[in-house]
Amino acid sequence: MGIERKTGNMGILTTTVQSLMNWSRTKSMWPMSFGLACCAIEMMATEASHYDMSRFGMELMRASPRQSDLMIVAGRVAQKMAPVVRNLYDQMPDPKWVIALGDCAACGGVFNNYAILQGVDEIIPVDVYIAGCPPRPEGLLNGILLVYDLVNKEKASDWK
Repeated sequence: MGIERKTGNMGILTTTVQSLMNWSRTKSMWPMSFGLACCAIEMMATEASHYDMSRFGMELMRASPRQSDLMIVAGRVAQKMAPVVRNLYDQMPDPKWVIALGDCAACGGVFNNYAILQGVDEIIPVDVYIAGCPPRPEGLLNGILLVYDLVNKEKASDWK
């Protein structure tokens, strides 16, 4: 009688291992700090107190790719930087996701020349594109929610 009075009649919680794993992946996602240009300022603003990405479980940006599972490519990628981006992506553990933040990361932006990649998807697979020059912090938060939707739709048979 005493424990029921304090906790109430909560019943039994049932779920599947697949939904539990997807839920835990979304609530413990660690992004890698990888700002290349002006879009990095918007990424930092999203991390700050006004927008507060910590409510998504992203307390801090990781500096090591071996501790990250979300790469946010913020800004233009130069041809000289492309092998470094690919190397960092390869060092990230599976499962991993990529967000292209801003027009330069998505399609080269206003830089239509030989020195800038015309989209980071030329070297790594991108899951979510966020448009804007520079995009608003709300756009990055929406992109993170889109990555969450991708993760929640994964099936156990898709896991490596």
